[in-house]
Amino acid sequence: MRNKVDLIYTIMNIAVNTRLLLRDKMEGIGWFTYETIKRVVKAHPEHNFLFIFDRPYDKDFVFSDNVKAVYTKIPCRHPFLWYLWFRILIPPILRRHKIDLFISPDGFNVPKSIKSYIVVHDINFVHFPENVPYFERKFYQWFMPKYIKDCCRLGTVSEFSKNDIVKTYKITPEKVDVLCNGASEEFIPLNSQEKDSIKKEITGGSDYFLFVGALNPRKNISRLLEAFDNFCKETKNDVKLVIAGTPMFSTKCYNSSFQNMEYKERVLFIGRQSRKDLGRITAAALAMVYPSTFEGFGIPIVEAMNCDVPVITSNITSMPEVSGDAAILIDPYSIESISQALIKMVDDKDLRNSLIEKGRIQRIKYTWEKAATLLWESIEKCL
Repeated sequence: MRNKVDLIYTIMNIAVNTRLLLRDKMEGIGWFTYETIKRVVKAHPEHNFLFIFDRPYDKDFVFSDNVKAVYTKIPCRHPFLWYLWFRILIPPILRRHKIDLFISPDGFNVPKSIKSYIVVHDINFVHFPENVPYFERKFYQWFMPKYIKDCCRLGTVSEFSKNDIVKTYKITPEKVDVLCNGASEEFIPLNSQEKDSIKKEITGGSDYFLFVGALNPRKNISRLLEAFDNFCKETKNDVKLVIAGTPMFSTKCYNSSFQNMEYKERVLFIGRQSRKDLGRITAAALAMVYPSTFEGFGIPIVEAMNCDVPVITSNITSMPEVSGDAAILIDPYSIESISQALIKMVDDKDLRNSLIEKGRIQRIKYTWEKAATLLWESIEKCL
């Protein structure tokens, strides 16, 4: 048994950047923060956690008795405010609360005088700078090398991202740990009657392909729309395309393609959905179509597999790693490749069933419980 001195020594004060915990507004990094940090603080009541928000916070995000929360009263939603928040406002808070380690699940960091651990999910801005607004792009290009250099350690969500970060920033691989993402508990299979009810609600009863994600250029919506138009021309069915998500920057990346479609009436933009509704909509889909041109992970792939829904996804970056052999892999730059995969998915029931079975095996690798465990094991190397 540890003595009293040992117990006192092991109690740590840990601050967490929780600015992306926003009720009904979370994207991928927000869900990573929510699902992993919730489990970490509950599993480690021996430590004290300070959650730092940039606006009034939902009390449900204070997960346990060992968590205190503060907010800065200045929203952190613009590059100029990112600088103000992380480099000027946060350090005094950390000193006042005698913080031993600052954790930032969105990759942003505080000055190097404070010990920190960051999670860098991907560095798409390096490879596709034209897809990132000017001020955000300049901020990432200037500060991300500093963030990565100054942190005690960092995590990322796939082997692809680790290799990309190590190569781009020329850091030792030993500084980077591979974590993962998972699927929330709302993503479960449904029976035939439940699926029919959802299809009637969403598409009037038709089968549908589903895309989920923020509508930005790298999600490749434009080519998906053109491929779906070709699919409609070559097949005789009433399968629809449902797109769940909201524009991140603008709709220019897909508006022209949509307006030029011959079968645009078969495309349904349903906007952002609650997790409960998105779980139901995913589980009723004929297939998940995720033709992104760049991903650090690709959470919708795992969410579909957890719903027993087959997947079509890209053959580049992290997506083959995450999907394994449980998906049809396509060339995201080829409209023909995408459209042929759509046709194959509709025509071949045996293929769909095979992908579902393989998905049941592949999804075991990616759970939020595993993600939280890997995150804490990585953080402990700093403590």
